[in-house]
Amino acid sequence: MQGGVRKRGATWSYYFDLGKVDGKRKRKEKGGFRTKKVAEAALAAAMSEYNHAGMVFEPSSITVSDYLDQWYELSCKLNLKYNTQIGYLRIIESHLKPKFGSYKLKSITPTVLQEYANSLKSSGYSKSHLVGILSVFSAALNYAVEPMRYIASNPMQYVKFPKVEKAPKERIILALDDWKKIIGRFPPGSRYHIPLMIGFYTGLRISEAFALTWDDIDFDTRSISVNKQVVKRHFGADVRKAIEKKGKKAMRSSWYFTTTKTGASTRAVRFGETLYRALKREHTEQLKNELNYAEYYTIHVLKNELDEKGNEMQRIVPVQKCLESALPRVRMVCIAENGEYTSTDSFKYCSRIIHKELLLAFDYHSLRHTHATILIESGADVKDVQTRLGHSNIQTTLQTYVHDTEKMTERSVDLFEQATTA
Repeated sequence: MQGGVRKRGATWSYYFDLGKVDGKRKRKEKGGFRTKKVAEAALAAAMSEYNHAGMVFEPSSITVSDYLDQWYELSCKLNLKYNTQIGYLRIIESHLKPKFGSYKLKSITPTVLQEYANSLKSSGYSKSHLVGILSVFSAALNYAVEPMRYIASNPMQYVKFPKVEKAPKERIILALDDWKKIIGRFPPGSRYHIPLMIGFYTGLRISEAFALTWDDIDFDTRSISVNKQVVKRHFGADVRKAIEKKGKKAMRSSWYFTTTKTGASTRAVRFGETLYRALKREHTEQLKNELNYAEYYTIHVLKNELDEKGNEMQRIVPVQKCLESALPRVRMVCIAENGEYTSTDSFKYCSRIIHKELLLAFDYHSLRHTHATILIESGADVKDVQTRLGHSNIQTTLQTYVHDTEKMTERSVDLFEQATTA
């Protein structure tokens, strides 16, 4: 590879041959150096970088902040699920930019990263949070290597993640007496009664339960078709602005139907007499309420839109019944008396009441956890429980939702006694 330096006016420049690109000989030249010695040093660095990375690092002066913006637009928005995108963006704006934003991308070294990893541990971050931050940066640096070829290798590969003792995650299993208190506090007629009943008697995820429409309920076979989930999406630039300001109030949002979490999550879940009666009663009441509220009743229509990847998605749009709409109507299962949608955000009020008034540990996922545990304690086949919960891997069912309980221990002893004394 041929190269050299030359004086141009009052400053020096370096140049070297890049070979042929598309049949034409290309040459790299950069000027503005004060002395010949400085130009020669810059030439050596540029040629070395070209040899190791396969290109002259054209944006060698790009900051980490600018690069992360570029990576988010070119890669994250096209390849990640929406909620994952938002999670990455929060890490970028809240952690990576404040720490490394002013750094030149090529100046990020294993030493700098190791010191940062250690500081996260010293600051008291949990293992999952620490790994999450470093993993996002590592993914960004991988993209800088390939396909961008901005750097020769990912310096994160040499970093040892510090060991952080993982605090055991609280898994709430509701006692039946506690469940009775909860459902007694939110009886039929409460907008939270049906979401609670669905969670307890089917084990659906919160995003699945609040996505249900009456078309998903088959009263003849007593089964629920789980074929979508609901997700809250924020609008465009508002997301970045709100995250940069570390606030949510400026974020405009709507609820959307999206695909289920995994392929195994799309399933049919059977239900028994108790939930059957509750759903039947709710369906009848909703029809009566719509007649009573007349034109003031809130209905929901679906508007087709495109996500960042160009895939179709459906926005759930609330409109008053008196306003005509050419968009197709959708009948949500979880609604208030006047037809307003009861969302996962709305359900937070129910959780606060359970915490503060009933003094019970609770979240919606505890209904799912309780459902699975009761099934296993009662002798249900673990494979059936896996299918019912929509897990792709049976190990998830065993490790995440099914734990030893006093009842399981006693049943194991009784079974062994029966087998050895028969």
